[in-house]
Amino acid sequence: MSEENSARLKGSSPGGTLSKLANLSLANRIVVALLTLLVAAGGFVSLDSLKQELIPSIQFPTAAVVTPYPGASPEIVDEQVSQVLESSIVALEGIDSTSATSSQGLSVITATFEFGKTTTEITDLLSNAVNGVEGSLPSDIQPQVIAGSFDEVPIIVLAISANDGDNEAIAKELEDIAPSLFRQVDGVRDVAVSGAREKRIDVDLDQQALQGFGLSQQDITRALEQNGLVLPAGTLEDQEGSIAVEVGSRVDTIEQFRALPLISPTAGSVLISDVADIELLDAPISSISRVNGSESLAVAITKTPDGNSVDVSNGVTDLIAELEGSLSKPVTVSTTLDQAPFIEKSIEDLTTEGLLGLTFAVLVILVFLLSFKSTIITAVSIPTSVLITFIGLAVADFSLNILTLGALTIAIGRVVDDSIVVIENINRHLSYGKEKMEAIKTAVREVAGAITSSTITNAAVFVPIGLVGGIVGELFRPFAFTVALALLASLLVSLTIIPVLAYWFLGMSKKLKKAQAENPVGFEQRQREEQEVQEKKGFLQRGYVPILRTTTDHPWLTLTASLLVLGYTFSLVPQLRTDFLDDGGSDQFVVNQELAGQASFEEQNAASQKLEDLVLDIDGVELVQASVGSIADSRVAFGASAEGIRLTVTIEEDADIDEVKSEVTSQTGARDDLGDVSIAEGGGGFGGSDTIDIEIASGSEEDLQNAVNDVVDAMRPLSYVDNVTTSLAAAERVLEVNVDREAAANIGLSEIAVSGIVSQQLRPQPIGALNLEGKDVDIFIADQQIPENIGEVEQILIPAATGPVQLSSIANVEEVLKPRTITSALGDRTATVSIASNFDDLGAVTEQINEALDEVELPAATEAIVGGVAADQAESFSQLGLALLAAIAIIYIVLVATFGSLIQPLILLISIPFAATGAFVMLLITDIALAVPSLIGLLLLTGIVVTNAIVLIDLINQYREQGRSVKDAMMDGSRQRLRPILMTAFATIFALTPLALGVTGGSGFISQPLAVVVIGGLFSSTILTLILVPVLYWLIEGRKMRKQLRIQRREANKLERATKRARHAGA
Repeated sequence: MSEENSARLKGSSPGGTLSKLANLSLANRIVVALLTLLVAAGGFVSLDSLKQELIPSIQFPTAAVVTPYPGASPEIVDEQVSQVLESSIVALEGIDSTSATSSQGLSVITATFEFGKTTTEITDLLSNAVNGVEGSLPSDIQPQVIAGSFDEVPIIVLAISANDGDNEAIAKELEDIAPSLFRQVDGVRDVAVSGAREKRIDVDLDQQALQGFGLSQQDITRALEQNGLVLPAGTLEDQEGSIAVEVGSRVDTIEQFRALPLISPTAGSVLISDVADIELLDAPISSISRVNGSESLAVAITKTPDGNSVDVSNGVTDLIAELEGSLSKPVTVSTTLDQAPFIEKSIEDLTTEGLLGLTFAVLVILVFLLSFKSTIITAVSIPTSVLITFIGLAVADFSLNILTLGALTIAIGRVVDDSIVVIENINRHLSYGKEKMEAIKTAVREVAGAITSSTITNAAVFVPIGLVGGIVGELFRPFAFTVALALLASLLVSLTIIPVLAYWFLGMSKKLKKAQAENPVGFEQRQREEQEVQEKKGFLQRGYVPILRTTTDHPWLTLTASLLVLGYTFSLVPQLRTDFLDDGGSDQFVVNQELAGQASFEEQNAASQKLEDLVLDIDGVELVQASVGSIADSRVAFGASAEGIRLTVTIEEDADIDEVKSEVTSQTGARDDLGDVSIAEGGGGFGGSDTIDIEIASGSEEDLQNAVNDVVDAMRPLSYVDNVTTSLAAAERVLEVNVDREAAANIGLSEIAVSGIVSQQLRPQPIGALNLEGKDVDIFIADQQIPENIGEVEQILIPAATGPVQLSSIANVEEVLKPRTITSALGDRTATVSIASNFDDLGAVTEQINEALDEVELPAATEAIVGGVAADQAESFSQLGLALLAAIAIIYIVLVATFGSLIQPLILLISIPFAATGAFVMLLITDIALAVPSLIGLLLLTGIVVTNAIVLIDLINQYREQGRSVKDAMMDGSRQRLRPILMTAFATIFALTPLALGVTGGSGFISQPLAVVVIGGLFSSTILTLILVPVLYWLIEGRKMRKQLRIQRREANKLERATKRARHAGA
């Protein structure tokens, strides 16, 4: 062997250096045992301290500025609020995109920042932007900045209703009792009580009494402003110290309000009660929340970022009985949202599947090794690695959720691999008759370099996950960290604990010891030869070696067949279904109800009650929570409609959510008195959009409307499309009052003054407020005659210097149709066409929509872009594709460093594309979509499949270093690595089988598709690794040997021909 080749091959065997860790462990066995016990104890303590969540806490870089502007039309909201706010927000540092939605009485500006900004930073930036333009906004509005993460989502929501229907009687008690009671639970951050009807104070003026005393409404307003203030007046000093002086007393009861004095020019001081009747009444209802048909109060509990979701939920649940006993009336308490049962079930299911996988892996090891001791020693690496991972999760402040637990469940099949290789090699050397310590050290030294390289390769493939942005990166970063940590822990265990346990519990069999005692001279060499002969007689090698000889004798034929397999792999891609993210196995779905025209609140409420009754009668439905009317809180910031009817349906534990959805669709479709009822279909998964959205932008309202109409017409006939909606819904009626400025000026009024008078008549403003029992209650003048039709609006009396005149004399009152909502982005008017589909192939749906969109002729300067879940999928697939390429590059670098060669790593990388063959076939067989979890599985697979090739090539190089020919080293190395390669592959496959089968039904979101991909890919790549890698090694590394063989054959042929000629000549 040349010095160059020898140096290169020696570079491929760092085992001598790395095995020093094993030698150190063997020299300090008691210390290793104690450290193992300490690690185990630390793992259990860490496990107990890990908070349990549904998914990792994610801070979305999205926030909204929500601004109620009561009574304002969408155009006014857009002009006076949305445009002003958006122009300030777009200039912020780190802003990615903005959109503004203006509807009747409400502005919502949604701002998306780059990932990495915290909720606090985003809130501060938006608050500063709002404060900067506060002077340009209408004086009576208050923008609210809303941002959040998954920690903002309530852990548990209780619906509480009085059994006699009088919720108002318990509302105040609930507001006082619930927060103090539930804050006793560790981890509770906020307790919000909602649903109580708002109060208002009505002042019914006695006009005759007012005129008799020479007073007006303004005198009552001034009395409110000039009384009820407590002002500091300084301090006094006396012998006991200083005394603060306060002047005034609060007005905080109805009786005190009635007793406020008014200064009459004719009668001196009179009381408000002398000129008006004062009543505390319910404010007009604009929204209603019901649970299973009954109006209810809601108590929403959120946790601190460090809180344990399950502990918080259980603690709150334990206190419900105490809450019921503290209220003055019997109540019914229903849980409308509780994350804990789903979290606990998910953790229990994944744990069960993980334990089943562990059992299967151990059985596979037992079948191959046929030794209980070796099997138990190998299996020790699984719990030990997992416990070390728990310590790492606690130190890194990760939680135990379906992502990290799923990662541990997946890792169970991998953390045993290094120990399998070590134990298998130790047993091999012990069977050769070596002394125990020497056998263990030699065995570990032979494989230390290979398992270190393969483990680092496996862990390194997750580094590119850090480059993936968006929701996918945020979700799967803890997953990647957990798997990588578990793999590195398994390497540490295999080089420390496993050799020590092998020393204590393994050794030569009694038969070998007896044979050695009888004939010690040359025993080891003799035993090695006998053992190798026995190995060759084993059924595995008897089946494998002839195949290997055939393929290496016909390398180009083998290579051609492999290329055909690869071509078949690529042909499978168009047949695969694609998706983005599953909904995580939710037991809830949302039903939206929309009535034709501008339905009143009463009409919406009546229609909602009909729909609630219908849904509640469907088998499998456990709870229906209805929300009717307008909202202007955090829900509208993240996609909820600002008005309308929304039902959240919770199904029973054993019910099939798809069947319940289908039944809802079927029964509502048969009714014509429910309006338009639709189910908000899943598909966006966590934090994503539910629908495929076509975003249309144009500088012209007319062009925008035409473009939307054309796009909707093109989408509705598509076979995969179930429902098409647009943000440019049917126009609503608007009454325009156009003031004749000249006519108004002739009676001494401006346009603004006339607008104020009309606004006061149509939308009475409070004249003040009282703080009753800690809450501000607005005061209104009662019996104000609000116009109910156009004629009455025209007859509104406008006060003038010459006497009141009708509005129609100075203004034109006209009914027109205007958009119900106005959306814009960076100044351009925009509209969204949302497309819902029940078809289970997101890629096919998106392709069909894109083809139809290409056929639409859009007006000039109008743009249409496909977004929503389709854009989320495209972005995630693109980023994960780059991550896959980056992972392959990292693997190559690690392999070059390991083998000291630029060529040999390329042989190993050949395994990766062939892994896709099995992965794609398994996805097709199981009818699982190629989605984000599947791509994460492919990423994991790139590291796994190279492992087998590393173990194989490393031993071949060691044999060549010992002086064997390329052919002999290749044949012997492949033959001897057959069993450990098959063991690790089958151990992983069987460990993941429970996940792939979904035996508990709780692994669907991430683990099942990931496990299916890994099983299929590992199966195909293992077969091809055992066949194709040796062939490629022989083609590349055996060039010189094949050349020498060809020369030898030519010389032999020449000699044979010369001999024949000599014979003929002699004859």
